[in-house]
Formats: sequence, C-alpha cells, structure tokens
Amino acid sequence: MKIVTVETLQGEKYEEMGIVSGSTIQTKNFVSDFGQGLKSIVGGELHSYTEMMMKAREKATQRMIDQAVQMGADAIIGVRYTTNSIMAQAAEVLVFGTAIRYK
Repeated sequence: MKIVTVETLQGEKYEEMGIVSGSTIQTKNFVSDFGQGLKSIVGGELHSYTEMMMKAREKATQRMIDQAVQMGADAIIGVRYTTNSIMAQAAEVLVFGTAIRYK
C-alpha cells in the first residue's frame, strides 16, 4: 500500500474514499522507566523511549493500513502523525490520512 504525506498525487486519477486512522497507547514498564529517569540527570537520548515510540508509530500505521484495506483502498494520501501524553509514563500515537482508490 502506498502511503504518502502529500495531499494530492500529481498525474494520477483517483477517488477519495474517506478518512482512515490508527492509534495505540504505549507505556514503559517501571524498571525501564526508572532507568530512563536516571538518564535524564546526565542528559542524552532515552533509547528505550525512542524504541517505544517507534514501535507505537509502526503499530498505529499498520492499524490505519488495515482499515484502508478493508475499504478497498489502493493508497493513503495526506498522512499525518500526532502524539499525546496520556499520563506520566504513557503516550498515544495517532496517524490519519485519506484512503484513495485509483481509477
């Protein structure tokens, strides 16, 4: 499935099928979170949080793709990601776009 951030596909004929989205809420376990808290004292990248967010984006994206496939879409355009902090140790990742079918 083609997934792009552009709002239109130049030179392509397609019909818009509607909005598709995917989301997930991820959290770190206490032991990992404690270790990352210590890391914040000295600075640097919080690798376990980076990995958590990468996995969350992948999971949310797959859910969006699954929704588009169920609609019979060929591609998703105008894709955007957003994140929200749900609580101190949890984050939501939401991805959305417009499902299209080529003519």
